[in-house]
Amino acid sequence: MADYAAARHHLRRPVGAAWCCSFAGGVPQSPEHRHHRPELPPSAAASELGVGDARKAPLPPSKSPPSFHSSPSSSKLAGLIGPRRILSPGRVSPIDSDGSPAATPVEAAAPRALAPSVEAREEEQEEEEGLMLDLRLCLRGKDGRRVAMELDSAVLCESSAFFAAMAPDAAVGGGGGKRIEVDGVENVAAFRDAVELMFQADVPRWLARAGVSRAIALLEVASSIMFDRGIRSCLEYIEAVPWNENEEEKLKNLFARCTFDEALSNDVLARLQTQDRSSSEDLTVQLIQSVASSTNNVARKDMQSLINGLLSKSSVYRKDLSGLNKGGLYQVCCSCMNLLVELFMEDLEPKRSTERARKVLESKPMIERVSKQSENLNWLFEILVNNDMAENFVELWAKQEELIMIHEKASPMYRYELSRISASVFIALGTGRVQCPSDLRSQLFHGWFAPMLTDFGWLQRCSKGLDVRVLEDSLGQALLTLPLQQQHSLLEEWFQCFSSRGTECPNLSRAFEVWWRRSFVRSSVAVRR
Repeated sequence: MADYAAARHHLRRPVGAAWCCSFAGGVPQSPEHRHHRPELPPSAAASELGVGDARKAPLPPSKSPPSFHSSPSSSKLAGLIGPRRILSPGRVSPIDSDGSPAATPVEAAAPRALAPSVEAREEEQEEEEGLMLDLRLCLRGKDGRRVAMELDSAVLCESSAFFAAMAPDAAVGGGGGKRIEVDGVENVAAFRDAVELMFQADVPRWLARAGVSRAIALLEVASSIMFDRGIRSCLEYIEAVPWNENEEEKLKNLFARCTFDEALSNDVLARLQTQDRSSSEDLTVQLIQSVASSTNNVARKDMQSLINGLLSKSSVYRKDLSGLNKGGLYQVCCSCMNLLVELFMEDLEPKRSTERARKVLESKPMIERVSKQSENLNWLFEILVNNDMAENFVELWAKQEELIMIHEKASPMYRYELSRISASVFIALGTGRVQCPSDLRSQLFHGWFAPMLTDFGWLQRCSKGLDVRVLEDSLGQALLTLPLQQQHSLLEEWFQCFSSRGTECPNLSRAFEVWWRRSFVRSSVAVRR
């Protein structure tokens, strides 16, 4: 009895689902056209089941498992299931190919245990549900897809002003029901979802299962058919959940095409509104300043990589930005250069007072502090180069006369960090990434070429990502952009250094050969002609 009641429970449609949907395709064959076994009289059924005599005579052995086709209860169970229930679209009924309902041997053995009152109530309830489906909605998409839905016209018209205006003119279909056709639907699946949402008791739960992409498509359809409850529910759900970048673009396009009530859409718009360019540039400078002043080396490097990705010209985040706040960036550069001067002056001054000596002991080692500012300046210079704003940095570095003078007196253990900054500038000039006037290039070589020759050995041993071969080639190429007379003096200085120090000095032999040919070989040929 419990098993049969459970089977009957699964045949029932959930209460509240007052619509059904079917895609264009084959319609199940009506049971009226199928072959039914004639229902046995009660006496024959009792005889076939062996009621009363089954206890006296043993059943003959069976060669195969009992089939429900030979079960005498199949005709009685078929009588309990009305034809209207079998024809209900969208419902799964355990119906055999010959029209006989499936039943287990236990169910077939005790059909009389069912209470007629329960069956009657079930039939009456489903008859009442069937009477609500009085309208057939046919959707035809632009892609040729078709969907037919059996609906309750009262719920449909109450939910949507669009359908409320169409319902009085609805054509009368078969069986006396109304029929509405909607052609040229852009998104049939989203339109069907919008109609389905009208009959949902728990709309937030339905949307949570559907996801953001379906909710966005549904929101557009709800707006077009004036489904106010659906619009409000979709906006509330979309605002409360995270979006990916693709979904965010869909929302921006939707809000550009459609207009929603301001009170409902304010929260979503607050997540979509972009900041103006000046605000973004100022914020970028603030972030760069925070990274430059960071005291955690690991975090500083991670944040540098993050900002490099955001500011990259190939990044999706730079589509609407045409540049950075140049003045703000150079303020950060000047601040780092001033800190370098203070650090070197602090190292050179005698530790006279006890208080000053205590501060020096409590602070981080000098080499670590100098290295931090050197890395900051190299990082800032790279940002300026990528944004075509590095010419002023070359000028600032060329005019650091105080640092050039301190370099001679500072310890070689950390003074080479200054030449690391010079190396970045020379590489940018030698590869053509930065273009500067001739007098500025001459001033740069006049101040920082000699320190570069002195510190090259330290740069080789502590490269920290610097490619010394690229440095040698770029240094020679940048030197060849100077007037020939300046090339002469600088290459002569290099030759003397290289002859005494060897690999501890950059190898500029290739640049020397080029200068020699230009100065002597080609000039003599020109004189002969």
